[in-house]
Amino acid sequence: MLKETAKKRLSEYNSIIKETDELYRKIAKTLDLSDCTFWILYILREDSEILTQSEICSAIYQPKQTINSALKKLQNDGYIELKEMNDRRSKQVVLTLKGKQLAEKTVDKVIIVEQKALAELTEEEQKTFIGLFRKYTDLFKNHISELSED
Repeated sequence: MLKETAKKRLSEYNSIIKETDELYRKIAKTLDLSDCTFWILYILREDSEILTQSEICSAIYQPKQTINSALKKLQNDGYIELKEMNDRRSKQVVLTLKGKQLAEKTVDKVIIVEQKALAELTEEEQKTFIGLFRKYTDLFKNHISELSED
């Protein structure tokens, strides 16, 4: 069983995660974007601007149907194009000029703010922060299998 101090730390960690999620929800709302649309634009700008629907699902951890609905709306509004690939079941998502302009006014600004916040940590703090966060997430993922063993 967890010690009392570990329980408090876990509670604080969960509170921070929820606070961060709420910050992003508020940002999306302020930018007049749905959460899913925000994250689709974000990942397209963060990566190569050309990803498949499947890659977007994997990158933002949203259900395929949620992603597909958001992509359909983005396509209908002229922000993206869905381009056929060799495998007809898979399509590339490409920002149109209108989509790039929307991203510049919205998610690009968020990415800059995130970069500024991270840059205020020392190089060592950045490595420690990312390293520990990754380690905890991997350990948590490994222990999830124990839930089905009961």
